[in-house]
Amino acid sequence: MTDLLVTGGCGYIGSALVPLLADDDRVGRVVVFDDLSSGSPRHLMGCVEDIEFRQGDVREYGDVESAARGVDAVVHLAAITGADSTHDRRKETYATNLEGTRNVLTAAGKVGVGRVVLASSCNIYGRATSTDIDEGTEPDPINPYAETKHESESLLAEYADEHGLSGTALRLSTVYGDAPGIRFNLVVNQFVFRALTGRPLTVYGDGSNWRPFIHVRDAARAYRAAALEPEDWSKPVYNVGANAENYRISGVATLISEAIDAVDVTYLEDEHPGPSYHVNFDRVAETGFELDYSLDEGVRDLARRFRG
Repeated sequence: MTDLLVTGGCGYIGSALVPLLADDDRVGRVVVFDDLSSGSPRHLMGCVEDIEFRQGDVREYGDVESAARGVDAVVHLAAITGADSTHDRRKETYATNLEGTRNVLTAAGKVGVGRVVLASSCNIYGRATSTDIDEGTEPDPINPYAETKHESESLLAEYADEHGLSGTALRLSTVYGDAPGIRFNLVVNQFVFRALTGRPLTVYGDGSNWRPFIHVRDAARAYRAAALEPEDWSKPVYNVGANAENYRISGVATLISEAIDAVDVTYLEDEHPGPSYHVNFDRVAETGFELDYSLDEGVRDLARRFRG
């Protein structure tokens, strides 16, 4: 059996991942490490007796090393998220996302952790002109969140070489969907809520930006697989999603308006258009991983949950 540490386990993805791990017969201990600055213990309701909880800060090395003792693998989710907001939180973002990752990797090397799965993001591709971005495409991060994720990938590769560590980074598509720790600063979740409350969907710019999307429960399944099946997830980095789930933002707004209620879609000029990336997911498909949710299915599921 594999003993696992999940940093940031009370956050959005953690709230879907931790119950999966707690119910998995291949897993022994599940240690959840979180500073509770944005996540909440209520996100773990229903599985709290099946985990060990450690409150701590990834910026504090001692907290991280203590939590990592005795585990076989780490899923490192803890981070400052909300890419646009990190322009105003640059110092804090680097301290948490990059130096926090350094602490996790240093602790893993010291206490003998065999496997680290790092949460990265397709956001690191920035505003890419290609419509077939694979793992060999050079990242072009345009915000501190993406910068720290890219640099954290380099740290992981460095520590893997130095310490014989098995590690992989998952560059996730944009996450959406129902989970206990759901975030509403993500485009699909925000649009669904606005549509259900009869408000227009506001698109900044012309809506031509490309994004791939992944349901939070599919994201959790990917992290579980990468942690527990290292022989299948042996590459240093994977884009995680599906080729069919690349959408323009304008298309997302139209899909949600049609799936839920006929609300207006408004377009506002934006002098600083956000990232745009149309991503290839052939490498992750080679692991046997497939999505359970299409965007249309995930949107309808989220709407049902809101309606009760």
